[in-house]
Amino acid sequence: MSAHPECFYCEEDQRQADLMVRVGDLSVSSLFVFREQTYAGRCLVAYRHHVNELFELADAERDAFCKDVADAARAIKAAFGPVKVNCGAYSDKLGHLHVHLVPKYVDGPDYGSTFRMMPEPRVLLSDAGYASLAARIRAAL
Repeated sequence: MSAHPECFYCEEDQRQADLMVRVGDLSVSSLFVFREQTYAGRCLVAYRHHVNELFELADAERDAFCKDVADAARAIKAAFGPVKVNCGAYSDKLGHLHVHLVPKYVDGPDYGSTFRMMPEPRVLLSDAGYASLAARIRAAL
């Protein structure tokens, strides 16, 4: 059991599996496909250890995490061709450093505006659909 049982990023339990599918590990973080796919190709990068804020990291770890985020965003751009990949770092309710990577498409949902965390109705895929997204991203990394 981790020192942070309230944190599904640390526990890697069913709470995490209900929200995201692991793509793989990056240098200091893990990359996930977010299950809610209103924004096709939406992912999340979570720092490997339990910290809440980017500024809590030592310079080398911060730089490595930022590189992981940039590498993941670049892979999303290559795999799905959005015009923009929005980045959002929120952890008001769950204090674990992570960044949402949300592809935005001209004439797509919320283009020119802030993405919605859990839009309704939700766009969910089959297991094969998530596996396909993850494979496309891995191929572009």
